Amino acid sequence: MQVNGRTKIAINGKLSEYIPNPTFEVVAPPGAQEEFYRSGNPDGKSLREIFGTPIPCPEWARTAEARLPHLDELGLDGALMFPTLASLIEERMRDDPDLTHAVIHSLNEWIHDEWTFDYQNRIFATPIITLPIVEKAIAELEWCLDRGVRCILIRPAPAWGLRGPRSPGLPEFDPFWARVQEAGVLVGMHSSDSGYANLVSIWEGPTEFLPFQPNPFRSLVMANRAITDMMNAMVCHGAFSRFPDLRIATIENGGTWVRPLVDGLESIYKKMPQEFGEHPVEAFRRNVYVNPFWEDALEGLVDIMGPERLLFGSDYPHPEGLGNPVSFVDDLPESLSPKDTARIMGGNLRELLHLES
Repeated sequence: MQVNGRTKIAINGKLSEYIPNPTFEVVAPPGAQEEFYRSGNPDGKSLREIFGTPIPCPEWARTAEARLPHLDELGLDGALMFPTLASLIEERMRDDPDLTHAVIHSLNEWIHDEWTFDYQNRIFATPIITLPIVEKAIAELEWCLDRGVRCILIRPAPAWGLRGPRSPGLPEFDPFWARVQEAGVLVGMHSSDSGYANLVSIWEGPTEFLPFQPNPFRSLVMANRAITDMMNAMVCHGAFSRFPDLRIATIENGGTWVRPLVDGLESIYKKMPQEFGEHPVEAFRRNVYVNPFWEDALEGLVDIMGPERLLFGSDYPHPEGLGNPVSFVDDLPESLSPKDTARIMGGNLRELLHLES
């Protein structure tokens, strides 16, 4: 819809400011926030000042065909592509599961029409699977598998079904996870609007999650909560133990949440081991791959997960990503062997996507 001459998104009759410019006609330059994440914001600049002068959306960003030469310029063999606007849909339609499934399928149809799910074995667009109605989630998965999908996107959040929210780790979702495991398809759990603005609303009143409007209280309350809760649910509700070959990649959630999660699982297992079929930390480390932020304490993360469970990622071309994606390698621990560095920088993901070496 048009608001004061600007295009905005309205869902179920409510205007959303989740993405201020949903047409992406102008964008912040790639890597505009790199110095912010490296050194902080000692001058107290506004987000607009940090973003700098906006630029027109580059032509190479619009199609897979145009983006492929740009990957060559960046020195990238391939990339997973996640649909930004997808992160606002499910939360704003959670009270209508049938509508959610219908709209998600429409978006997936568009992604496949415009990008395909596997463009020349180098660009892998990730369709969304929404979980509220298990049978429909399986049908959507089958539709994606028939079209060569390599990675699917599931938000780290409860599944809002016909009777309210449920943990995706509960046995009622087993038919879905069984088919995912059988197909060997990677599950990307990208940071999203997981409904955690509700936690902020308890303190500040009803509010929409607005990622581009700084709020220190919101940032502290919501930091790492969604991905931590999702991983705890999948472990404690037994999904990882029932499906040991399920592979989850946590994307754009960073890695600072991993140590507290592992410590928490260690503590709870010490107190009630009888509630687990296996050690929960072992289940987590087996099933989960982590894409850390370049600014995380990567050496400690390597110690916890091992280099075989870490994935290079840059969030390019977003402003919070790296302006030069492959410079991620410069922030890896010097103690890593060339073999382990190569695994993190692409080898692990190639294996997960079942690509030839």
